[in-house]
Amino acid sequence: MPRYLIHALIALVVGVVVFLIAALFSPRVVGGAVVRKRLIRLLLTLVPALGLAALVAWWLGAPPSSRPASSASSTGAAPTAGGGQIVPGVAVGGPFTLVDQSGKAVTEKSYAGSWRLMFFGYTFCPDICPTELQVMAQAMDQLGPEGEKVQPIFVTVDPGRDTPQQLSDYVAQFHPRLVGLTGTAAQVGAATRAWRVYAAKVNGDDPENYLMDHSTYVYLMDPDNRLATIFARGTTAEDMVKGIREAMAKGPAGK
Repeated sequence: MPRYLIHALIALVVGVVVFLIAALFSPRVVGGAVVRKRLIRLLLTLVPALGLAALVAWWLGAPPSSRPASSASSTGAAPTAGGGQIVPGVAVGGPFTLVDQSGKAVTEKSYAGSWRLMFFGYTFCPDICPTELQVMAQAMDQLGPEGEKVQPIFVTVDPGRDTPQQLSDYVAQFHPRLVGLTGTAAQVGAATRAWRVYAAKVNGDDPENYLMDHSTYVYLMDPDNRLATIFARGTTAEDMVKGIREAMAKGPAGK
């Protein structure tokens, strides 16, 4: 649901409540006590209903990463070393066809045999993406020789602006081995759906000046392109290294 509709609904809730309260205490209420009793009943009925409607509207409009997380016990999800949750039976990841920062077409098979540390974002991101990519870069350095088995990958959710050249200039600021991937809107859309990534334009009227809402997980994929673990936003480089080493010690997820 668009944010302006959510704000309008919340404003309507507040407006109705204020009106009813004002009418309840007004000395000019026609009908006296009888009308006041009816107003009280109406207030007690409408306030919870309108509040629930506002809560539902917020829930529908909020990106998945900002919604309250369900507990593992109620969903069957298994907590990971990085603070994320893997839900049994829910596939994350899959085949993709994209273009790297050099303009070369790549697929998931291009990185076969390597563990992949993947983050979805965009180069115009003001804060979250640079922070998460910096953590990934620090983790890669802390892994030492083990890092040679891991391929860090940054996949854009903004293919309209993130060209291969734009990505090339961007990823070079973080780590020499960081790969940037883009593609057509359809190709990027297929990848985000496969990884269950939320992404949407915010204030998108200007084709050159807008932000993107997007989920903020870092995914560790095993050499067979299966999800090994998920790192939630805010995971430190040290905890990321720990989670990567634990996953590598267990081996590929399907074996």
